[in-house]
Amino acid sequence: MKLMSSPIPAPVPLHPDARRRLAALEARLAEDLALLNDPPANWVPPTAGPNGEPVSDVVVVGGGMCGLVAAFALKRAGIANIRILDRNSAGLEGPWMTYARMETLRSPKQLLGPAYGMPSLTFQAWYRATHGSSAWEQLFRIPRPLWMEYLRWYRAVLKLPVENGVHVSRVGPAADGILALEIAGSAQPILARRVVLANGREGLGKPTIPAFTDGLPRERWAHSMDDIDFEALKGRRVVVIGVGASAVDNAATALEAGAAEVRLLARRAVMPTINKLMGVGSYGLVAGFPALSPDWRWRIMNYAGRQQTPAPSNSTRRVGRFPNAFFHFDAGIARASVEEGSVRLETTKGRVFETDFVILGTGFTIDATARPELEPHTAAVAAWRDRYTPPPEEANEDLASFPWLAEDFSFTEKRPGEAPWLSQVHCFNYGATMSLGKVSGDIPAISEGAAWLTRGIAAALFRDDVETHWANLLAYSKPELIGDEWTDADAPARAEAV
Repeated sequence: MKLMSSPIPAPVPLHPDARRRLAALEARLAEDLALLNDPPANWVPPTAGPNGEPVSDVVVVGGGMCGLVAAFALKRAGIANIRILDRNSAGLEGPWMTYARMETLRSPKQLLGPAYGMPSLTFQAWYRATHGSSAWEQLFRIPRPLWMEYLRWYRAVLKLPVENGVHVSRVGPAADGILALEIAGSAQPILARRVVLANGREGLGKPTIPAFTDGLPRERWAHSMDDIDFEALKGRRVVVIGVGASAVDNAATALEAGAAEVRLLARRAVMPTINKLMGVGSYGLVAGFPALSPDWRWRIMNYAGRQQTPAPSNSTRRVGRFPNAFFHFDAGIARASVEEGSVRLETTKGRVFETDFVILGTGFTIDATARPELEPHTAAVAAWRDRYTPPPEEANEDLASFPWLAEDFSFTEKRPGEAPWLSQVHCFNYGATMSLGKVSGDIPAISEGAAWLTRGIAAALFRDDVETHWANLLAYSKPELIGDEWTDADAPARAEAV
């Protein structure tokens, strides 16, 4: 199967007056925020650790898109005592400049993303300022590197205090109402009342690695999220497993690096062509999905998953323009081995492919039990399999592994009383999809998800501190009236009676 080619989008030059225009946008954003009384006063009473240590009210793990909008939403709600931690270097948060290899984002360019209701914080506003309105009108979709540039600006203009190079290795209870985050390479944990896991697509799971790789040396294959040396694939044969977005993006990258041939092998008999969830995409789906019964949520996600979301057209054409790219269907892999220096892949239909290197475009498996951050408590996390049993014809182990979350994105216990502190950890990543929908990983509804998350955290913090707030209520004595604003008409009569 061959596809017609399409040109690689050329880089768009900056507007000649980009610096002044961006400064004007930032001034407009500052005014917008000031009109919304930003920054609001912090209302959360301070908390000390068991030995008097400082305790953050919220620690956000992850400084990519999800972590940034979550932090902004918390600040806008008057929750100021927060920290944002990211294990990557500054400017490399999230997948955009690491293992994401698409030319452009899938999402339409006009989506609001992490703007959180601020027109002057949208990608469109930033792009028009830096590249011009004419360039915006001509833009098809957002180039991946430009999206990262926008997120860097977003972080800077909002003064979000991301701490880079900080790797959270464990999260667990430290004292009553306080969590400890163990940091790799540090003996001093970070204490927090609430933790938000905003750590991306793989943040609550692991790469999906097919069993056939057991027959291959590790240096002969890589997962699409790995740091792949594509230059080393020049002149070599490559097989990519899958035809989804990550598979075609990695295939295109290998071809552009000069691979001798690239073959994409799919288990499916035909190429998926319809993004089914777009058929019901609306604010109704965003708001209504969490309110549906478990039966309906399961039915929708199971159907959409089995249909499979196709790779974007422009990404697929990026592969199809190469004459040495080949798509093969009904080609699930039964076994793999290395023979006479070549990787030998035998399909379930008996066909054999020989190659030099295999790239797995097989995505991620969501499974809280696979996350080292929650060890040794992972067995206490409730999953969908613990709360819901689908009809036999809709059985799906991938969906069953998703965590069963509360409406504030917090984990729930498999057995009551086993690990109550899990309710203080919020899963603001792709792992929330089954419980709450696509509001904590994908661009379209990320601001809506951040608002839900913040509302839940604010409510929990106020509830936990209600005794302090009650005492503040009783002690409050600032007079609104000082006594000279009115005249008591009956005062003279009472004075005469005395």
